[in-house]
Amino acid sequence: MPAADRIASLVDPGTFREFGATLTPGDPLGFRDRAPYPQRCARARARTGLRESAVSGTADIAGRRVVVVVFDFDFLGGSLGVVAGEKLARAAEIASREHVPLVTVSASGGGRMQEGPFALFQGAKTAAAISALRDAGIPYISVLTDPVIGGVQVSFASAGDVVVAEEGTRAGFAGRRVVEQTTGRALPADFQTDAFLLRHGHVDMVAPRRELPGCVARLVAYAVPARRAQGRETGDPVHRAAARTPQDDADPWDAVVAVRAAHRPRLAHYLAAVFTDAVELHGDRRRGDDATVFTGFARLDGYPVVVIGHNRITEGPSRNSGMASPAGYRKAARVMRLAARWSIPVVTLVDTPGAHPEADAEADNQSAAIAETMLTAARLPTPVLCVVIGEGGSGGALALSIGDRLLMQHNATFSIISPEGCAAILFADSAKAPEAARALHLRATDLHRHGLVDDVVREPPGGAHADPPRAADLLADALRRHLAELRGLDGRRLVARRSRRLRALGGDWCLPGATTLLPDEDDRG
Repeated sequence: MPAADRIASLVDPGTFREFGATLTPGDPLGFRDRAPYPQRCARARARTGLRESAVSGTADIAGRRVVVVVFDFDFLGGSLGVVAGEKLARAAEIASREHVPLVTVSASGGGRMQEGPFALFQGAKTAAAISALRDAGIPYISVLTDPVIGGVQVSFASAGDVVVAEEGTRAGFAGRRVVEQTTGRALPADFQTDAFLLRHGHVDMVAPRRELPGCVARLVAYAVPARRAQGRETGDPVHRAAARTPQDDADPWDAVVAVRAAHRPRLAHYLAAVFTDAVELHGDRRRGDDATVFTGFARLDGYPVVVIGHNRITEGPSRNSGMASPAGYRKAARVMRLAARWSIPVVTLVDTPGAHPEADAEADNQSAAIAETMLTAARLPTPVLCVVIGEGGSGGALALSIGDRLLMQHNATFSIISPEGCAAILFADSAKAPEAARALHLRATDLHRHGLVDDVVREPPGGAHADPPRAADLLADALRRHLAELRGLDGRRLVARRSRRLRALGGDWCLPGATTLLPDEDDRG
């Protein structure tokens, strides 16, 4: 698709203003293959009407100002040379200066061989430009079209905050022919295809060409900050909440049974009933995409939020255990960082018996993936509101439970271990799970009374399953109330308050004892 047509399909009519249009490449190497390099460029200009492989400019997309860079494969294979690199770097600088998103559309066979090392180092130049853009918190949306190989893919095209592949795209480090010739092995038919990229966590989504403009427009709408509601400071949420703990006389084991029931509303219900305009993001950018963890943009009363949650499915062909793999937690951490760069609050919906304990998960370093998710959430400079909507089990649940507020639905549970596991280890009898459940203090009201949970979200009489729409309304009310209190606080204040909140957890139960302090320690403070 020619660059001009691609631009016309994406931006509002009459809004595109090109910059860098007069830049043309020199011939730093005096390169000649079957024709001198200047002659090749002249033929490409005559054939395409372009001066270079990349066209850059400012425009509006759905009424929102953006900076756009589009590569045209018909100009020397969309190769990355000194002019294209300069245009990309300038585009990033303009986006940063004007505080507007950068959108790139790549179609490239890689670095321009006729410019040799000068072209090679454009990869470093463009990577540095995107890194600076990221540090400045400017959103970057990268669109891959067929094909994107080598220098463009490894420097900036794969580094978008959100990466969208047009249906039919092939993308990767080295092209299929090069890989097969180098390795001497035949590759699978879907190698580097859009399905391959999505399955292996390299891209967030795949869109047919006819849907791509609408997809980019929705992403730009999330990338451009909306007017925020004014927040108000409140007292410490733990102490404020602990003063009004609701009563609960139900047997804890009954709560465990109920929260595991297939009929209890799960993430999919709340995603549809509480939020609007959900856009799912896929992939950990490293190895895979774990569907057990949902990540994406959505709106709550028109305000953008990032939703991250355990997508626990208890019935049907897509049924899963609710236990996430390392790829799921890496995806969650990646999207948390994206939310911070785009200044969007994060809402997590927790519902898992624990992280996946399989051998492959251990080989993929499940522990580090969970740890990195928790470390990321602890220092995120944007509001983080966590809600346990079902079963919260061990570190797999804790990974998505670190934030400015932790809420639990009234019939949810949260425990260091399953009652069965506790009974097997401490009582040497898994049949004593009900007794273990009573000892573990795992109900929402128990944790709220202990000051570990900030608020208990009411459920309809009989539980959330008795009236799912009403359960969604009650959850939405709680989210609105807490997010209103958190919005308007700057990042440094949020992180400082969150640190104090986490620092205080369990502190009241550090009882004085006979432990001898080290010589340079004392107990002041």
